[in-house]
Amino acid sequence: MRQAFIDTATTLIEEDPRTALVLADISVAAFEEAALKHPDRILNVGIREQLMIGVAGGLALTGLRPIAHSYATFLVDRAYEQIKLDLAHQGTGAILVSVGASYDGSSAGYTHMSPMDVQLIDTLPGWTVHVPGHPGEVAPLLTAAAAHDDPVYLRLSTQTNDIAYADAHLLRPVRHGTKALVVAVGPMLAPVLEATRGLDVTVAYTHTPRPFDTTGLRALAHSGNVALIEPYLAGTSAHVVSSALADRPHRLLSLGVTRRDLHSYGTPTDHARHHGLDPAALRASLTTWLP
Repeated sequence: MRQAFIDTATTLIEEDPRTALVLADISVAAFEEAALKHPDRILNVGIREQLMIGVAGGLALTGLRPIAHSYATFLVDRAYEQIKLDLAHQGTGAILVSVGASYDGSSAGYTHMSPMDVQLIDTLPGWTVHVPGHPGEVAPLLTAAAAHDDPVYLRLSTQTNDIAYADAHLLRPVRHGTKALVVAVGPMLAPVLEATRGLDVTVAYTHTPRPFDTTGLRALAHSGNVALIEPYLAGTSAHVVSSALADRPHRLLSLGVTRRDLHSYGTPTDHARHHGLDPAALRASLTTWLP
């Protein structure tokens, strides 16, 4: 996904004079050649993520379409106040593109993990959040985001699905059943499909949890049983689902990264297992919960 972002952003900078890129040392080498050609639109502010967001907000005020890029924990967690003030409060738009989703960077320790980034962005009005599940989904999402001026968060991961669904802005059913609707966001689709093999459930996929497809949710939730499986903090979209189904009886199971700090490095596979997001743990949670 990261390479797909680099390739697409480079093309946008070459072809669209409105596109600008603001970096904070992360991925600088990947854009070195493009920066030599366009030094006025590719800026590296050093390890100053708050400044990166401020510069992006300023560029947006001049009519450019800025992309700000870093690890999720630096881009969102560390710079949240600047996102709130220099983008949201000023009414300016930018594209924030992160790597290191949740525990992708676990080998570098908790400083490089951010399971709470989407929930932080969700506190701000008007943001679109894309969580692609395959490298093939990155280019269309980034290209579309560059064509307007609204705020967008594009969350990239090293965890991927087997198939790209470029048209999954809305809930896309990929398996049909009767007992429950299981919503898989981004790279959770692959483990969810494995976990639900042989179960009488509908599995629906989306790479765009904000705005959440509440119309599709209502149409697919025939049984009143909804399991929401997200690759970031558990329950991040629970309030959206509950509100959309408030006028009908329903049961909701929210699975995602738990609030436990494991105080361990490990691999993403280790963390998925400990947070109950590997196929075996997901199947156990679902079969216990299903009617």
